[in-house]
Amino acid sequence: MLEHELFLELRTAVVSENAAIHAAAEFVGLIDVLLGLSELAERNGYVRPELNTDGVIQIEEGRHPVVEKLIAGERYVPNTVHLDNSENQILIITGPNMAGKSTVLRQVAIIVLMAQMGSFVPAKRASLCLIDRIFTRVGALDNLSQGQSTFMVEMEETANIMNNAGPHSLVIMDEIGRGTSTFDGLSIAWAVAEYLHDLKGTGVKSLFATHYHELTELPKVKSRVKNCSIAVKEWNDEIIFLHQLVEGGTNRSYGIQVARLAGMPEPVVKRAKMVLANIENNGHVLGEKKHGAGRRRAKGEFEQLSLFRKPEEIVVDRLMKVDISSMTPLEAINYLSQLKETVLKNGPPPDDSNK
Repeated sequence: MLEHELFLELRTAVVSENAAIHAAAEFVGLIDVLLGLSELAERNGYVRPELNTDGVIQIEEGRHPVVEKLIAGERYVPNTVHLDNSENQILIITGPNMAGKSTVLRQVAIIVLMAQMGSFVPAKRASLCLIDRIFTRVGALDNLSQGQSTFMVEMEETANIMNNAGPHSLVIMDEIGRGTSTFDGLSIAWAVAEYLHDLKGTGVKSLFATHYHELTELPKVKSRVKNCSIAVKEWNDEIIFLHQLVEGGTNRSYGIQVARLAGMPEPVVKRAKMVLANIENNGHVLGEKKHGAGRRRAKGEFEQLSLFRKPEEIVVDRLMKVDISSMTPLEAINYLSQLKETVLKNGPPPDDSNK
């Protein structure tokens, strides 16, 4: 048939020009990508990133390119992030849910990726070093078909990061350890943060979002760790999210206030406050007074219970066990001196089992 013959002729002609057609398609595709990126940058106020060899990631007033387009009726709050290899290698980011911790983590990773693919970036200014790989541990999911829980998947992804990240990588960790008991989760999160700090003797640039406020103690033992938090404003026992990354950690998650915002019934919110107050004041849900419990706080003042006892509480316990009558004045002075020195070093008091 004539139609079939024409088709065969056309096919033969196309095959003979295969190389030229492929080259033209690649060129058109390149133009399409560049045009799309340039139009995106022009419409949304992106800037050309600078590349540096100093190992610094400096993003001034960075924005998440997707989130800023999705929010309606409100202004996107930009954030400034600084990472380097000397003082700000790991940022511990605390703050309540919905405040914007995850958005900050993701926007840094996206800006780094966009810059290295040749795109302008959503920021006022950006100076970035080259990153060989971006590792992320975000979100919560399970793998039922393989019999893996959310926590197991989380640990496997974290292990992959620990085993493959290098000094020129960027690591994004979002609340690891939350799928198991509080003590286990905190211990894992603390150990992971320390490992990232000490990785291959140089450490790796990392953003570490967490609700374990005990991790804000890390800068005391690791020099390149810094605390940041997402600012909120309290008003009439409610919170207003400012979505602003600021220096310094926080010791509150505002979980009950967030539950109220989510529509939790008021009786549940009130009961949760009562349970929290009992735990904070008495160290027990039912309110039984326990030895060594923390101070009673003013009505309406809520603070997350620390998993690590304060040095002064441990010192009091040790002093209660000391047999003063069997000690000489010199022994007593030496013992007090040891306790003072230990507290200043934030370590455990000396063993007094032989006193």
